[in-house]
Amino acid sequence: MSTPATTARTGRIHLDLVTLGIVSAIVLLGLVMVTSASMAIASRDGGEPFAFLERQLVLVAGGCFAAAIAFSVRTELLERWATPLLGVALLMLVLVAIPGVGHMVNGSRRWLRILGISIQVSEVTRVIALVWVASYAVRREAELRSSFKGLLIPLGVIGLCMALLLLEPDFGASAVLLSVAFALLFIAGARWRDVIGLAVVCGAGMAALAYFEPYRLKRLTSFLDPWSDPFASGFQLTQSLMAIGRGGWTGVGLGESVQKLFYLPEAHTDFLFAVLAEELGLVGVLLTLGLFVGLAWRVLWVARQAQEAGLKFQAYLAAGFGIWVGLQSMINIGVNMGALPTKGLTLPFMSYGRSSMIAALVWLGIVMRVYHETAVAARGATATSLRGGSAARATDEPRLDRKSTRLNSSHA
Repeated sequence: MSTPATTARTGRIHLDLVTLGIVSAIVLLGLVMVTSASMAIASRDGGEPFAFLERQLVLVAGGCFAAAIAFSVRTELLERWATPLLGVALLMLVLVAIPGVGHMVNGSRRWLRILGISIQVSEVTRVIALVWVASYAVRREAELRSSFKGLLIPLGVIGLCMALLLLEPDFGASAVLLSVAFALLFIAGARWRDVIGLAVVCGAGMAALAYFEPYRLKRLTSFLDPWSDPFASGFQLTQSLMAIGRGGWTGVGLGESVQKLFYLPEAHTDFLFAVLAEELGLVGVLLTLGLFVGLAWRVLWVARQAQEAGLKFQAYLAAGFGIWVGLQSMINIGVNMGALPTKGLTLPFMSYGRSSMIAALVWLGIVMRVYHETAVAARGATATSLRGGSAARATDEPRLDRKSTRLNSSHA
C-alpha cells in the first residue's frame, strides 16, 4: 500500500487505462476515416494521397506530447494560475480580432500565427475558461450556493469570452462554452432558480443573435428544410444526409464513399461522421456513439472519485471535460444527421484539425492528472487509516500486559 510520500519517492504514476483505451480507439478510428475522407482532396492537382494522414499523425504526436506536459503540471498550480491564464486567453481573443494580426480562413478570423504555427484561439480559450470556472467554483463556493451574484460573476466573464468569440465569428464555440460553463456551475452548487432564470435569458440572447445575423438565420432556415434549396444553402446538409442514407446497415465499404468525392464539403473535418456512416453503416455509427458515450461516462466517473476524495477543483476539471466531450460530439453528430443547425464544430479526437486535436489531448492529460492525484489521495487516506489502527493496537497492548502483570502479582 503506497502512501503519498512513497509515491513521490518512487515516482509511481497512476493512469486510468479505461479512459486511455477509449480515447485510443476513437483516435485510431479517426485516423482511418480521415485517411479515407481526404484521399480524393489530397490527390487533387497531383498531391500526395496520404498528406492529411501524415499531418494528422503529426498532430496526434504533438498532442500526446502536450498531454504529457499537462499531466506533469500539478492541479494546484492550475488553480493558482487560473486567473492570469484567463487574462492571456482574453488577450489572444482581442489580438485575433485585429485585422492583419488574426489569420482569416473562409471568412472567419479565428487563428493566430505564432512561430509559423496557426493556433485556433477558441480551442485554447475553452480550456482556460473552464479551468477558471472550476477554480471560481472552489474559491467562491459559499457565494455561488447562496446568492444570484455568485452565479452572475462567472457567467459575466464567460459572456465576455463569448462576445470576443462572436467577433471572429465563432457562434458554435461560444454556444458550447456557455453550455458547459452553465452545467459546471450547476454541478458546483448553483441554485436551481438562478440557473434556470439565467439559462432562459442567455438562450433568448443566443436566439436573438442567430435571428438578427443573416448568415446564421440562413443556416437555421436551411436546416429546417434543406431540400427546398439543395444546390445552395441546403447543399452541405443534403449531401450529408445522402451519405448517411447510403450507408444502410453495414455501409458501402471502407474507402468506397461517393459523397466524399467533392460532393460533401468539409468531408474530413466537420462532416467526417457522414463519411463514416456511409462507409461503415449503422454498425459504425453505433460503435462511434458507444465510444463517445463511454468516454463521457468514464470521465464523469473520474470526477466523482475526485469529489469523494475531497478534491473539489480536480473534480470540476474532470467534469468540465466530460461534459464538453459529450456535448460537442453529440452536436457534431446531430449536425451531420440534420437534427441540429450547421455549426463549425469538429468531432473530438476524430476530425482533422490542428488546434482541436491538440486541445482535446491536453484536456485528456489534465484528466489523467486528476485521476493520478485522486489515486494518491485515496491511497494516502487508506494508509493513514491503517497506521492509525496499528497505533491504537500498539497502545492497547502494553495496557493489557501491565494489567496482566498486576493480576499475576496479586495472585502471587
